[in-house]
Amino acid sequence: MKMKKCVVILAVVSISLLFLSGSVRAQTKVYTWKIQSTWAAGAFEHVNPKDLVARLEEMAGGRLKIELLPGGAIVPPFEVLDAVHKGIVDAGHGWPGYWVGKHPAMGLFSTAGGGTFGMEREDFMSWVYLGGGLELYNELIQKELKYDVISFPTAGDPPEPLGWFKKPIKSVAEFKGIKFRAAGMAAEVFKEMGMSVVTLPGGEIVPALERGVIDGSEYHSPSADMSIGLHNVRKIYMMPSVHQPTGFMDLMINRKKWDELPADLKAIVKTACMADALYFALKQIDQNSKDLETMVTKHGVNVVQTPNEIIVEMLKAWDKVAERKAKENPFFAKVLASQKGWAGRVVPFRSVYHPPSELITEYYWKGVNPYKVTKP
Repeated sequence: MKMKKCVVILAVVSISLLFLSGSVRAQTKVYTWKIQSTWAAGAFEHVNPKDLVARLEEMAGGRLKIELLPGGAIVPPFEVLDAVHKGIVDAGHGWPGYWVGKHPAMGLFSTAGGGTFGMEREDFMSWVYLGGGLELYNELIQKELKYDVISFPTAGDPPEPLGWFKKPIKSVAEFKGIKFRAAGMAAEVFKEMGMSVVTLPGGEIVPALERGVIDGSEYHSPSADMSIGLHNVRKIYMMPSVHQPTGFMDLMINRKKWDELPADLKAIVKTACMADALYFALKQIDQNSKDLETMVTKHGVNVVQTPNEIIVEMLKAWDKVAERKAKENPFFAKVLASQKGWAGRVVPFRSVYHPPSELITEYYWKGVNPYKVTKP
């Protein structure tokens, strides 16, 4: 009898050890990803996926190994989303504005004029994470486009400057006939205002300016603009603008590769993306202010304040584009309504709750702000 009990106990222990061994092996399995971004290797935006990859590998404790490639390494930048869907790459890093040609609602996550409805980056990202924006974005990818891709934002965008010009633009009338690089839904806003618009990836903008293919360009932010050399071919840098007040960059993951991950690694990916969104926003504040100062003091860039007339007319142009797209596309209308509902609460709240930043800036820095001295 004792011998039978010992045999049973040993059997139970063996089975337990077998399951434990399998569990340990599952926990130590290494998952490998190849990610291509839409950005050139030297572009400031490429810093975002670099930081993210480092964070993911550290948090995963060696269980996630990632090779990050710049735009064009495997497929052209504008084909990254398709490459992720087809499994040509395991994941991609990009910006929804590059996919506006696939669906107009992509513009509402990247180049929605006015924010939309006055939302700044913090307001917009609160809609993304708490107001249903992320769910709508993945619905757009998976149900509207039928792509086997899941997305997580990795950076909220700051407002883009109006752009780089040969001479200051004093009125909307002077927009007419200018050959201008723009992307996403912003391209349609500029067209509405009379510009001749060309959409190019970041790496092609400076050569196009040098050859005279375009007269001027917007791109992203002082650091991003400087990283691709815009300050070397144009010296008039106009800001601010509302053609792209905010939006996000994102990590796009092939659905099969995502489904392979255990629950804890999925949680790590989600958390790392959220952490990187905050970190990159802080890095942009630091680096953009440094790089704008460098362009002005060392490269002869002339910062010109955009006239209010142009900003108001740009909002009107956006309203026309948005109304037209909402009538044409039910999903666009659905996302726009969601944004308007969120903005209707958070924007009025901010307007009364936050102190007037321009008034405080003038109080402390009037007369010593190097960017307020030149106007058209």
